[in-house]
Amino acid sequence: MSISSYSCGVPDHVDQILEEWKRERPDLDASPMGIVGRISRLSRVHERAIAETFSTFDLGPDEFDVLATLRRSGSPYELNPKHLRQSMMITSATMTHRLDKLEERGLVRRNDDPSDRRGIIVRLTGDGKGLVDMALEAHLETEARLVTHLSQQDQAALAHLLRKLSTPHA
Repeated sequence: MSISSYSCGVPDHVDQILEEWKRERPDLDASPMGIVGRISRLSRVHERAIAETFSTFDLGPDEFDVLATLRRSGSPYELNPKHLRQSMMITSATMTHRLDKLEERGLVRRNDDPSDRRGIIVRLTGDGKGLVDMALEAHLETEARLVTHLSQQDQAALAHLLRKLSTPHA
C-alpha cells in the first residue's frame, strides 16, 4: 500500500518507514509496524501530555493512579494494599514507596484493618479526595484534547479495536 492510498490522506513518519522497508525488503510484510509503531509513538506523546497535566497538581502519573484507584472505589475511599497492587499491577515494595510519599503529603492515611489484625487499610484523606477530583477533571480535559480531531464514531471504533488488540488471545 503506497502512502497515497491512505484514507486520511496525510502520510506520517511511520508511512515513510513502511515505504523504506517495502523498498529494501519487499519480501517481508512490515504492515504490523504501522500499527505497533503508531501505538508506541502515540503512547509517548500522550504520556508526556498527561504527565504535564499531573505536574500542575504536583503529582506523578503513579501517584495519581493510587489516588484515583482509591477515589473510584467509592466511599469511604479505602482499600487494602493488596487490592491496590492488583489494580495497578505493581510490586509490594513499589506500593509501599508510593504510599509513603502520599502519606507524607497527607493525601492518604494507613490505618489498622479491623478485619485483619496483621493488615492495614489505605484511606484517601479529604485533601487527597479534593486533589484527585481536581486532577481528574484536568486529566479528562487533556485526554479529550488528545482525541478531539476524531469524531465520536471514530473514537468508539478505535476504542473497540484497541480493546480487541489488548484482549489476550487463547
